[in-house]
Amino acid sequence: MSKLFNTGRFARVSIAVMNALHRFPTPLPGPRSHWLGFDYLQQAKADYLSHISALQSRYGDVVNCQVVNETIIDVHHPDLIRQLLVDNAEALVRWERAIAVFGNIHGQSVLVTEGETWKRQRRMLQPGFSGKRMQSYCALMADATAQAMASLPQRESFDIAFHTFAHQLTMDVILKTLFSRSEVAMRDRAIGAVATLSRVGMAEMFWPMSAPDWMPHKSAKRRAKRLLDDIVRTNIKLRRQRSLSNSASETDVLAMLLSVRDEAGDGAGLTDEEIRDQCMTIFLAGHETSALALAWWAWLMAQHPEAMQKAQDEIDQVLEGRGAHYDDLEQLSYVTATLKEALRMYPPAPALITRRTTREIALGEWQIPKGAMVRITPWIVHRDARWFREPLRFQPERFAPGAKLLNRNSFLPFGTGSRACIGGHFAMTEMTLIAATLLQQFSFRTDASPQPKLDVLLYPVGGLPLTLTRRECAL
Repeated sequence: MSKLFNTGRFARVSIAVMNALHRFPTPLPGPRSHWLGFDYLQQAKADYLSHISALQSRYGDVVNCQVVNETIIDVHHPDLIRQLLVDNAEALVRWERAIAVFGNIHGQSVLVTEGETWKRQRRMLQPGFSGKRMQSYCALMADATAQAMASLPQRESFDIAFHTFAHQLTMDVILKTLFSRSEVAMRDRAIGAVATLSRVGMAEMFWPMSAPDWMPHKSAKRRAKRLLDDIVRTNIKLRRQRSLSNSASETDVLAMLLSVRDEAGDGAGLTDEEIRDQCMTIFLAGHETSALALAWWAWLMAQHPEAMQKAQDEIDQVLEGRGAHYDDLEQLSYVTATLKEALRMYPPAPALITRRTTREIALGEWQIPKGAMVRITPWIVHRDARWFREPLRFQPERFAPGAKLLNRNSFLPFGTGSRACIGGHFAMTEMTLIAATLLQQFSFRTDASPQPKLDVLLYPVGGLPLTLTRRECAL
């Protein structure tokens, strides 16, 4: 017995047992596949968010589903998400189906590219979204917002389809910050084109391949792509034709795209085709996300008049009746908190952060095989009671200055890691400016109870009707 429990021998046996167990990692939990997994695809397509929520409730933070020969793994724990997207970033590429669908529309933008091409674009574009640049963009945002506010009915109280208004306003902001110009006809055509391409993109995402764009049933997609392409290329051409002295005075995003150089590389700038692709992504990824975030935020504020009043008190104190400027936004901490809480409850991009593993990786107690499709669904994480107490309750104080999240990795409306949304600061600046301007002049009221629906982004079924009432201090 003394030989059996010899310390050195026991240690060697323990190590051998542990090594043996490592060769047999914890099995990945998940449902059994029926009909080669096509039943799973049908359920996901019918109601993706409810389906993924049900799987997480039953199987936990890592869920494995098999569809034909495709291994699909959903990851729901914030720490595992960080381990995946940050610690193992070099072992991941974007899901090729999403890249094919987005690339067909966006071109080879920073949203789509991989490897050295992506690194080059990212390092060239990142300074263009810094605080210094944002100050000049904010002035253009303020102009577009003021024009939109002037277009509202000049009555004390009126009903509005706020979802539609938010789309018009954020498209005005995109056009103004991109090109320093916005026209109603251009704006409305662009909104229709973006909506068409979003709808088509969601439909194509659940098929292994897309029909060629030249086929008759793709006529709406062709028109939408052509319209946005014409807007972008026309503005690039007009800007190129201006004299150097005039173009140097421009402070918009297009001026930034035309002027950036790869200082860490060959010193070259972006080609017109690369500029076109970045502009398309700003149209398609930057417009609707902000519009939907503002729409859900306005509805939540209408549902919680005490929070709305607190935000208005802060706005009145900081702005003292004048328009908001970039330097004011940092002081509007409660307004920002209401926006972040809206982004938590109704993230505009609630799903489809999807990666493909290029090698086997360890994730917690599990081994993720090479070639697996790994997905993150912010909607699930944001509504998990482990990280947000009473997750269905609107509580902006979660994001107040000095407050700490229960898990710092649990809030990811713009993603996380090296491929986090490059325009996250741009979007928060835009939304805070618009929210402050709206609440400075109006109070919101509604009886609507819209249901969220995933269609690439999170849309309110039936829209978001609100009643806007002018505040006495704004009369």
